[in-house]
Amino acid sequence: MLSYQHIYHAGNLADVHKHSLLAWMLDYLTAKDKPVSYIETHGGRALYHLDAPEALKTGEAAQGIARTRHWFPDAHPYAKSLAETCGIAGETAYPGSPLIATQRLRDTDTITIAELHPQEHNALELALPTAICRNMNGFDMAHGMVPPTPRRGLMLIDPSFEIKDDYDTIPGHIKKYVRAWNVGIIALWYPLLTSGAHHNMLKTLEKDHPDALRHEVRFAPARPGHGMIGSGLFVIRPPFGLAAEAAKLKNRFDQLK
Repeated sequence: MLSYQHIYHAGNLADVHKHSLLAWMLDYLTAKDKPVSYIETHGGRALYHLDAPEALKTGEAAQGIARTRHWFPDAHPYAKSLAETCGIAGETAYPGSPLIATQRLRDTDTITIAELHPQEHNALELALPTAICRNMNGFDMAHGMVPPTPRRGLMLIDPSFEIKDDYDTIPGHIKKYVRAWNVGIIALWYPLLTSGAHHNMLKTLEKDHPDALRHEVRFAPARPGHGMIGSGLFVIRPPFGLAAEAAKLKNRFDQLK
């Protein structure tokens, strides 16, 4: 249950999908001079090096950010985070979502991140000394925090889905978060799988939250037999303009060979 380490997958096409839209949403929130709360339930280590043996073993970054970086102009918030990370940690460095959050948010904003894996949590704390990093179950942390102060903000739920029960339990967690935090943006990342394990979860989510934005992109498996064939975001209370930004991104993915 604590075996997952994102370094094997950092910078893959799912990260490009998730992180570019996350950076856009954070930029949207900080356009107003009002403080923001950011909550992340499954943080990972925040900073990755794509020349690490684990990353090279899967080759997912080579198929992901290495092929798509040019999609994002310098002024795009995702491109800014990529450039800032490389400027600080070297050309092979890649920012996970917690690092993107600390880069795109301000000193007046609050960042709270959970990571249950002990080694990943230690690395997270080293990478993000200004964030609140909890070594605990992220779903439990979020239940104890909502509604946060400040009340404006965003929660990212980004589990590994190695715990198969997640597909069954996530809709219930989200329903409670939405009820408790009636102004928060709540975004769930999920994989598109050849097994179809995500289908019932999405049916429940769409029934519970009919006004949410469900956005998906598809791509070839990272390697023969790999079960992930795409990436999805389910965003409750999506910011104005997110659907248009997501549609532009999907057009890029549709053109991948």
